[in-house]
Amino acid sequence: MRLLFLGPPGAGKGTQAKMIAEEFGLLHIAPGDIFRQEVKAGTELGHLVEGIMAEGRLVPDDITIQIIEKRLNSPEARNGFVLDGFPRNLAQAQALKDMLERKGERLDLVIDLVVPEEELLKRSMSRRVCAKCGKPYNLNLDPPEVEGRCDVCGGELIVRDDDKEDTIKERFRVYHEETEPLREYYAKCGILVSVDGCGDIDSVCDKIKMCLLDKGLIREAKDR
Repeated sequence: MRLLFLGPPGAGKGTQAKMIAEEFGLLHIAPGDIFRQEVKAGTELGHLVEGIMAEGRLVPDDITIQIIEKRLNSPEARNGFVLDGFPRNLAQAQALKDMLERKGERLDLVIDLVVPEEELLKRSMSRRVCAKCGKPYNLNLDPPEVEGRCDVCGGELIVRDDDKEDTIKERFRVYHEETEPLREYYAKCGILVSVDGCGDIDSVCDKIKMCLLDKGLIREAKDR
């Protein structure tokens, strides 16, 4: 399967994409995660994108496209992939189409998570991430077992710079201006499905798997 998740900031794209990728043996490709790893490692790329991300702006297309193409051409992507956070604009969507066509491939389905903006702001303000291992949490939907501590490694949970209120509002503005037009683009391609992103994490994941089943991409909810 070759899947793409769309949706505004805080809709749950990252969480759902990781769950679907893990269950069906697909490569999860998320430029945001890649860039944050580079920032943490203090690489040249990390220094380049750190300020951009902290302000809620998009990393330049040429850098993002290069990173994505490298992942799509990796051996781990042979069995399929789940894209999360790319493309973010029409130029990137065309670049993705060109990348896949060069490989004789195409997207199977674009899953658009739909959540009211009031709920999105509430969610975003409740997001935390482990400073040690990077595991994300939502204090309302997916709280840690011990307050302020990661379930996996016990690290401290912190608020990322790009989850602060001013940055969140800027990300919403950028989403409406740059990314929202992708809904119409993929609808015209006949591969867009809208999924209600409200509810707990498992129930939203079940809705997504039902879409995969309806489209014939899986035989049963847990088949690969």
